[in-house]
Amino acid sequence: MHRALAYTRTTGYRHASIPAGIAALKDLAADAGFAVDATEDPGEFTEANLARYRVVVFLSTTGDVLTDEGRSALADFVLDGGGFLGVHSAANTETGWDFFGDLIGARFTRHPQLQPGVVTLEDQRHPATAHLPGQWPWTDEWYEFSSNPRGNVRVLASVDERTYEDGRMGIDHPLIWCHENCGGRSFYTSLGHADEAYADAAFRAHLAGALTWAARLD
Repeated sequence: MHRALAYTRTTGYRHASIPAGIAALKDLAADAGFAVDATEDPGEFTEANLARYRVVVFLSTTGDVLTDEGRSALADFVLDGGGFLGVHSAANTETGWDFFGDLIGARFTRHPQLQPGVVTLEDQRHPATAHLPGQWPWTDEWYEFSSNPRGNVRVLASVDERTYEDGRMGIDHPLIWCHENCGGRSFYTSLGHADEAYADAAFRAHLAGALTWAARLD
């Protein structure tokens, strides 16, 4: 059976939605015919252990969460073709590690308060976005980034800052993207702050598509 490793360690802010996210990932993976192991143990990041998995998920991780050995093992895993899925505050993780910055695609800087907005789907040919409407009303923390990843990644969706308050990235504000710049497939979604997201059918399908794509099962 194919397996995914879901990593949820935090050394900064901790999202209360992590248990809901783990439960959702396990359900979605089971539906796709593979299993998810959840851990907060950095000791799981060894070359031998990661070889058991098709994809590693960083689910709302924050801060420095790996050892030097773990960083080396994760880099080798991805460079050798392993998949990576970053969810929400994964972009605020391992901020001093350049490889992880390349892997995630952009670094988190800030967000306004949790509020409704409208996601604009730019690419609906991807399994993570094919089911979503062109304009998708959603409530989340609208993450902003230190650089715009467009041009380096395949942007799947952005947000219209005119639909919510206190947006500061400007007219071009990517939210969801993917790439294969580091060897394996990497997918990042900035959405997923609240418990409610992981019970929402559209968001669950978004995660399922991201997970299977990163694992090269779709």
